[in-house]
Amino acid sequence: MSDLGQLLRKARMENKISLDDLQETTKIRKRYLEAIEDGNYKVLPGTFYVRAFIKSYSEAVGLDPNEVLRLYQNVIPAHEQEQLIEPIRSKRTRRNTEKIGKWASNVMMVSFVVLILGIIYYYLNMHYPGNPIDAKPSDEPNRVTDKKLDPSSTNLNSGSAAVPLTEKKTEPSVPTPPPAPKIEVKFVKSQSGTDYYSVSNADKLTIQMKVTGEACWVQIDSLGQERNIVEQGTYTNGKSQTWEVANSAFLIFGRSNAIELTVNGTLVQVGDTPNAKRIQIDLQKV
Repeated sequence: MSDLGQLLRKARMENKISLDDLQETTKIRKRYLEAIEDGNYKVLPGTFYVRAFIKSYSEAVGLDPNEVLRLYQNVIPAHEQEQLIEPIRSKRTRRNTEKIGKWASNVMMVSFVVLILGIIYYYLNMHYPGNPIDAKPSDEPNRVTDKKLDPSSTNLNSGSAAVPLTEKKTEPSVPTPPPAPKIEVKFVKSQSGTDYYSVSNADKLTIQMKVTGEACWVQIDSLGQERNIVEQGTYTNGKSQTWEVANSAFLIFGRSNAIELTVNGTLVQVGDTPNAKRIQIDLQKV
């Protein structure tokens, strides 16, 4: 057992926390916790998760995680390729700026064309010879066929009875159904390293994840009458996945700044640091 493992195990025993209790608190598998205590970091899914799991372990047993990582930085494997995140963001920012500039140019061009067409239409409408405003009254007498006949006078002269006009029936209006309530995703609180969200006006959770950075380890749990693992594994850059959960859900992301998370069409802020993130989404059914 390594010195770091002895320190963590001692703190856990002093707080009378079993590995099963620690697994429930940190959401880290028991075999990973045992590997950390034994110093067998090869069992963990990657070098980045060594630091993330040790940090979560330290917080759960009452130790300062930053101090623990500092004291044993020579023992803990360093994660790699973290420096690639910033260039990817800068490249994406430049692309977004170019798209906005191109869109603004197109809008200005269309607006200019519409303005020119509007001026031409106004000019033709005011000066076209056939416009009713400019037309002069004709000197020709009106023909008999051009006169409008009064229906009442025609009936009287012919001696026939006046034919009553048919009343137009009004169709009954159909009431418009009220619009469906809008789905709301709200941040509730952050407690013990977990962010809590609530989702209302929805009958299920639709969770969408896209990996925009380095590879990320993900675990999705369904919180129904029993807790079940929906998905668990490592996703690489560019991969995306959608899950539909009928109950509340608990999410764990090993590298929070490597993903984009959307819940029922609403973007959820996961974080901008390469640390593990735990999120619980409570579905409030009507």
